[in-house]
Amino acid sequence: ESLGGAKKILPAPPSAGGTPQKSADRAACAGALRRPGEGCARRLSVEFSVREPEGVVTPLVVEVPHSGLSVDATALSTLLAPANAIGRDADLYVNELFQDAPRLGAALLVATVSRYVVDLNRAEGDFDALAVEGGSPRVSPHGLVWRTTTDGRSALVGPLPRSELERRLDAYYRPYHAALRRLLDERVAAFGYAVLLCAHSMPSRGRDGHQDIGRERAEVVPGSRGRTSAAAAVIDAVDSTARAAGFSVAHDQPYRGGFSTGHYGRPEQGVHAVQIELNRRLYMNELSLEKKPREFEILRGFCRDLTRRLSEVSLRSTSGRPELARESVSGAAGRPSSAGD
Repeated sequence: ESLGGAKKILPAPPSAGGTPQKSADRAACAGALRRPGEGCARRLSVEFSVREPEGVVTPLVVEVPHSGLSVDATALSTLLAPANAIGRDADLYVNELFQDAPRLGAALLVATVSRYVVDLNRAEGDFDALAVEGGSPRVSPHGLVWRTTTDGRSALVGPLPRSELERRLDAYYRPYHAALRRLLDERVAAFGYAVLLCAHSMPSRGRDGHQDIGRERAEVVPGSRGRTSAAAAVIDAVDSTARAAGFSVAHDQPYRGGFSTGHYGRPEQGVHAVQIELNRRLYMNELSLEKKPREFEILRGFCRDLTRRLSEVSLRSTSGRPELARESVSGAAGRPSSAGD
């Protein structure tokens, strides 16, 4: 049964702890690029959805790793984080802002699990000893497992047992990244390259726990790790589309791009990744967490334009190689900043 372009799957079986685990609607199938309407050979009980293109397939993949709010019962028993922190630290509604991507030829990968269960935009080994038993001595309060809220409040009852971390990795993290890797590999095989847009949102001002506490942020922040994660054409397409829409733009400030941008963004291997942070005041009330309906639709239109533009970027130079980033666009230079949302 279809639901918004994705396939509806059966509820997940009980987890290792005996608690039922919800399952998102998804269509994450193995194999080559599929024509619209083709089905999946297998069903997996993990909390993310993949919507394949509904028409012409393009090299673009849009991922939304942080819009989810789902916390399974086992993870809930380990949390001290209040409900409002779970909401404020999620990229609420970003999945809806990019809901039109499949109609424009892009694949759309959306996680429904909360980052307080596992942060999908972190490396698998990014956790400290206060978050997980046996973790790194390096301080990482907002790593793979968040142990404090952005505002600095304790998020965990105590360090997670290693077995609980492995449960979360197997249930959520590894299947999500396997699906993302598949989507990118399919497009590299079909087109010779893939473009990954890592879609996020950010508070309008730096909050406690941020490096830019109290400072007003730009409306759109493209993160490309100093213009190393994608070709110039991709980075400049994000910049020019945002400026044409009348938005202020600041590259890599305060977010340079998180795990997905750095891990998958390998232009020399044909994968070009850019993270985009959208200022939340553009589309929602940051206190009540409610959408601003009119403003939301305006920003949704921008996300459609950006998807269309990135789907049309040509990365073939006269030599047959992707053209790599060389010169900085206006506003791209800046001081080193935090890795990513």
